[in-house]
Amino acid sequence: MVSNTDSHSGRVLAAIAAGGALGGPARYGLGLAFPTTPHTFPATTFAINVSGSFLLALLVVLILDVWPPTIYVRPFLCVGFLGAYTTFSTWMVDTDRLISAGAWGTAVANLVLSLVAGLGA
Repeated sequence: MVSNTDSHSGRVLAAIAAGGALGGPARYGLGLAFPTTPHTFPATTFAINVSGSFLLALLVVLILDVWPPTIYVRPFLCVGFLGAYTTFSTWMVDTDRLISAGAWGTAVANLVLSLVAGLGA
């Protein structure tokens, strides 16, 4: 027998999955549209992560303080879409590639600027 709590959890999980199914391809598409030249600052990943940080902050305020209460908007947009859209792993892979290529200054700039810009957003 499925309880209401199990059913509710399943719908929240479905909202997260649906958001992720849209956010991941959005990030991938931007990466294809604006590829980063090897050994250069990964501007596309930077722009994706900073824009995602800004959107997350904006959405959290809207969801918690402005819009009427809802169950599925935050899991869909904040956890699902933006969780898949922004990418810690690509940020670290880009940094690792820069270090491996000996582009230490660019690697440090990538780390520091991404953190500062993300917090600022």
